[in-house]
Amino acid sequence: MLTHRAGVVGSPVEHSLSPVLHRAAYDALGLTGWSYDRFRIGGEGELDLPTFVEGLGRDWVGLSVTMPDKEDALALAVAVTEQARRIGAANTLVRREDGWVAANTDPDGVRDALLEAGVGDVRRALVLGSGATARSALDALARLGCRHVGFAVRSRVRPETLDLAEELGVRATAQVEGWEGDVLLDDPAAVSRACAAADVVVSTLPAGAPLGEEAGFDPSADLSRTVLLDAVYADWPTPLARWAEACGATVVPGSAMLLHQAAGQVELMTGHTAPLDAMRRALDDALRNRERCS
Repeated sequence: MLTHRAGVVGSPVEHSLSPVLHRAAYDALGLTGWSYDRFRIGGEGELDLPTFVEGLGRDWVGLSVTMPDKEDALALAVAVTEQARRIGAANTLVRREDGWVAANTDPDGVRDALLEAGVGDVRRALVLGSGATARSALDALARLGCRHVGFAVRSRVRPETLDLAEELGVRATAQVEGWEGDVLLDDPAAVSRACAAADVVVSTLPAGAPLGEEAGFDPSADLSRTVLLDAVYADWPTPLARWAEACGATVVPGSAMLLHQAAGQVELMTGHTAPLDAMRRALDDALRNRERCS
């Protein structure tokens, strides 16, 4: 008998590995009667998030929220965590008696993935993109001590991202050796130099973005002192990851970020410490199965 229900919402959502992670956590914690499923909402012609949430029964305890529903999740909540407020988006909704609480565990996912890779204090960083995930990366980098962050963008850095940088005390147009100010993504030589000059590079760009050697990035760039985290976890390694690794970087897969943000969601929804090892094993198995099927 189901006693607690949770799930992931977004559009598209079929590719999401959140069910693998959350179900593994429930099994490891001995939480019988708990379920976790995918629900495609928020796209064109699809049910919107407020309508979906309004129809949920009292057995629903939480939702993982992906694009394009993260801002709607923030708006419908009766309370918002400080971290979600800073980011301006929520990836988690948790049920309480008077409504839903909006939270965002993405910054913790970025921070913990970098810490696990051996990153300590960060002096200078480069973030590819400037949307909600980039703000999560910015928040995580600030907590790792970074005070100089440059952005590689298609045209200009989003104003809300610059506002967050100011709130966090981060210089958002970092002038460091290798680049000054922001970098345009259509200038692969400049992006290559900026990556080489950074201690940490976080790519928040979607799968399929033109990146790496195939997009003209410098194959002779020296990234031996750089850690790259690519938020994409499907079809690994990405072209960007292949280029960075060939140039000597320490590369962190997006699956590490996915694991740690999901651990935060499990703790918020269940009240238990996330069984990280069990979740990691389940994720690794799922990724290997995808590779075999592709």
